[in-house]
Amino acid sequence: MKRVQLPASNPTLKDGFVPPLSRRALFKAAGAIALLQAIPAWARKGAGAPFSFSSVPLSEQADTVVVPPGYRWRVMAAWGDRLDGSGAGMPGNASHSAAEQAALFGMHHDGCALFTAADLPDRGLWVTNHEYLDDGLLHRDGTAGWSAEKVAKAQAAVGVSVCHVQKRAEGGWVVVPGPLARRVTATTPCGVSGPAAGHALLQTAADPTGERILGTFANCAMGVTPWGTYLTCEENFDRYFYKSGKPSAAEARIGLDDKGLFRWHEHDTRFDAGNNPDEFHRFGWVVEVDPHDVNAPPVKRTALGRFKHESATVKLARDGRVVVYSGDDQKGEYIYKFVSRDLYDARLKVGRAHWGRLLDEGTLHVARIRDDGVWYGDGEWVPLVWGQNGLTPEKGFADQAAVLVHARMAADAVGATPMDRPEWIAAHPSSGEVYVSLTNNSERGKKVAVNGANPRPNNAMGHILRILEQDNDAGATSFRWSVFVNAGDPEAKAPEHRGNVNGDWFGSPDGLWFDPRGILWTQTDVSADKLGQGPYARMTNNMMFACDTETGEFRRFLIGPKGCEITGVAMSPDLRTLFINIQHPGESPTERLDPARPTAISSWPDPAFGRPRSASICIWREDGAEVGV
Repeated sequence: MKRVQLPASNPTLKDGFVPPLSRRALFKAAGAIALLQAIPAWARKGAGAPFSFSSVPLSEQADTVVVPPGYRWRVMAAWGDRLDGSGAGMPGNASHSAAEQAALFGMHHDGCALFTAADLPDRGLWVTNHEYLDDGLLHRDGTAGWSAEKVAKAQAAVGVSVCHVQKRAEGGWVVVPGPLARRVTATTPCGVSGPAAGHALLQTAADPTGERILGTFANCAMGVTPWGTYLTCEENFDRYFYKSGKPSAAEARIGLDDKGLFRWHEHDTRFDAGNNPDEFHRFGWVVEVDPHDVNAPPVKRTALGRFKHESATVKLARDGRVVVYSGDDQKGEYIYKFVSRDLYDARLKVGRAHWGRLLDEGTLHVARIRDDGVWYGDGEWVPLVWGQNGLTPEKGFADQAAVLVHARMAADAVGATPMDRPEWIAAHPSSGEVYVSLTNNSERGKKVAVNGANPRPNNAMGHILRILEQDNDAGATSFRWSVFVNAGDPEAKAPEHRGNVNGDWFGSPDGLWFDPRGILWTQTDVSADKLGQGPYARMTNNMMFACDTETGEFRRFLIGPKGCEITGVAMSPDLRTLFINIQHPGESPTERLDPARPTAISSWPDPAFGRPRSASICIWREDGAEVGV
């Protein structure tokens, strides 16, 4: 496999409704499927095995992490562990308080990153998101006797964790004490910047300035900036809010309803959108966290738009402008790209807060793909700028802040292309290609029409899209695209579920990340009610794969415990340790475990503890060589 040498860029620790398909469209889609199954992956070239590790066999696995022969793994930081590495701070029956949870690692680990210094490669800062909650696990008696204390404990179990980590002699990494360890939760004060800061849409009775928001939650995927900060993405934030009666068109467009899944509104009036309608506008953003400064408040960067952010992948345009790619993780939603107005110059020795302001001035774009009905084509990035492309007061957009707060409606108005749940976005370290995981969409061909870039009706298995910007410049306004791979089981009954994977098959791609050598790490997120069922009959656990994008080969590297999602990925600077997150092991189809039987599905990682726990793990080779090659 081609090795790519990159300049060192590690931050320093010392710096502190769609009409039904016509017959023509159906034949068009069927033809695309046939073509996709007849043609090998576009990037396939070369010969020989690019990976030295043996593929982990596809089988129903034990309730553990399975890696190739010659590899080892260990838990580094689990839900309820202390931030100083001194072990579990919560008891196995989860009887700990809200105050205690606020000082411990949160639940449901997701996106993550490792920050190291060039002269301290074996130690650093580990930052990880905590996406959502299982109240059946979090509270000793589940939702019985629902109270303000239980709401507070739930709010303390989401957000972000920062801790110090260090490599051990045998190759694994552990959490160690350090001054920069901290939690960011649903009640942590956050700053607001960009065009929507201080706007009436963000003003509340508790914050009439619209410039100080309490908390971040629904933290899913992430990004890392060139100046060494962490971008955490607020995704399914709507599930934490409640509104009695019919929501407005704008509220319904982003998912507000009368369900109140997490019941926060019952004891925290912020989350009753009927009484506090603008509080709902204060979530759904990309939030910048400086892991090197415990006193720096997280900042919600509103110029990047408000929707269900799944990713915030950062690249630099050829001229130095900062580019942030984001997916909106819901069926039929869009791919976005922000391009800063000003330039990043690494030669300027200024603070991280200075460079963060690059994310406040610029242009948010949305992808519009020309639908020629084949598996490749071109597209354009349409600017979401007030006064342009119909984004005017007559169409309901009073100003640029309204465009950003209601980014989905703005994208609708300019004719963006609906995609099959855009999730993680990964940028190749040398080729400039951008890869987007499109996890699945059972409504494709029903509520959402088939299009060239989403060619399969009833897309239960998902696919990965590849984008090449014009002139290979991330700041370009047009691009070429191809369907890199259609996921699926070659033995599936339905043709649209078979895919065209070269190598080990998979479904529902979610996490995507390129390591510095150009290996595309791909993680799956098949929901608990789908694993082992229907198209996924032969896939009972979620998995992780290494992909050589030059040959198109996917090789199964890891299988996770029962009921979990594999998510989040990072590497040590020497490429000898791989870090990933195991999220919600033991999850039930309802996403709520019976508090009387918390280990009914899984007891990972420690059967003796009494309940399953999400965790960050590290993986290394016994011979000490680089991981994955």
